[in-house]
Amino acid sequence: MTLLTILRYPDARLHKIAKPVTVFDERLKKLIADMAETMYDAPGIGLAATQVDVHERVVVIDSSETHDDLRVFINPEILWASPEKKLCQEGCLSVPGIYDEVERPAQVKVRAQDVHGKSFELSADGMLAVCLQHEIDHLNGFVFVEYLSPLKRNRIKTKMIKEEREMQRSEPTDKPRKARRGSAR
Repeated sequence: MTLLTILRYPDARLHKIAKPVTVFDERLKKLIADMAETMYDAPGIGLAATQVDVHERVVVIDSSETHDDLRVFINPEILWASPEKKLCQEGCLSVPGIYDEVERPAQVKVRAQDVHGKSFELSADGMLAVCLQHEIDHLNGFVFVEYLSPLKRNRIKTKMIKEEREMQRSEPTDKPRKARRGSAR
């Protein structure tokens, strides 16, 4: 298995709409295994293929407290969403360190396919419902911060760009450098 690189907001690739999966083969199984390993390593509770720059409709989720209940959703679609809404604190592996409340339907019914292409339906509430909606948003090119006010979204975008620049500056080069411990940033 391989750890995949998670795209960071505001990377434009996060806004690509994922295409349906039509071939259920070993390549897909490897993608799912790599996505699961990446999600657990991050650590996170959900990951959409879009977030690792694979624009196919694949989602992995493990919202269990013990992190031993991996669920795979291929070509997921929301069939029904409850009129009742619920506020939930959300974060995202593509927007590390940022958490905010998002209002979403409290319950959803989803249709998807498993790793073999077999269709199934699932009704969900609580954290699983939130995760499904969040990850399906990714497949549709939508990041959770887009639910926030323009002011908050712009602040987050500026912060993410600044952090990305700092990370690029601190990446090792071919020439040895002295470590700068405790320096102000």
